[in-house]
Amino acid sequence: METGSGSRTSAQHLPTEEYSVAPGAAVTVPEEPCDLVTVPTRQGLEAVDILRRGCAPAVGPVLHDRSCDTLGFLVPPGTAAGWDMPGSACTQTSGRGLRIPAEPGAAAGPAEPPVNGSGWLLPPGDTGPVTDPVVLREALGQAARMIEAADSI
Repeated sequence: METGSGSRTSAQHLPTEEYSVAPGAAVTVPEEPCDLVTVPTRQGLEAVDILRRGCAPAVGPVLHDRSCDTLGFLVPPGTAAGWDMPGSACTQTSGRGLRIPAEPGAAAGPAEPPVNGSGWLLPPGDTGPVTDPVVLREALGQAARMIEAADSI
């Protein structure tokens, strides 16, 4: 895909409404605790493509912010303690789970305060429970290399 900036990458696609929730709606994250790895949207979209093309069900639920600046991957609890990948952040949920905007009529779960202004790129139920952090790290690294190569053309 060619964009106005000269970049040739599919990472320019914005989340579509069929995979997002309506503003103000509420979706509850899976009951088990999880941490959240956030990355710039362009790199995150490339990583989602890489993970979905893999032979194993390697991608769990993925959030996007309404401004489309970042994507968030749900990962197993404890990932934040060892996460050190440049250009990304991993947030602990204190083992209490995480509640974010959800689909209308969904029950709100016990947990952290909602992450306002977020929606699902890949909602729970359509994916595995969480993304394996080792596999995610590899996909994010490959995505960064792809973006660097595309931008250097």
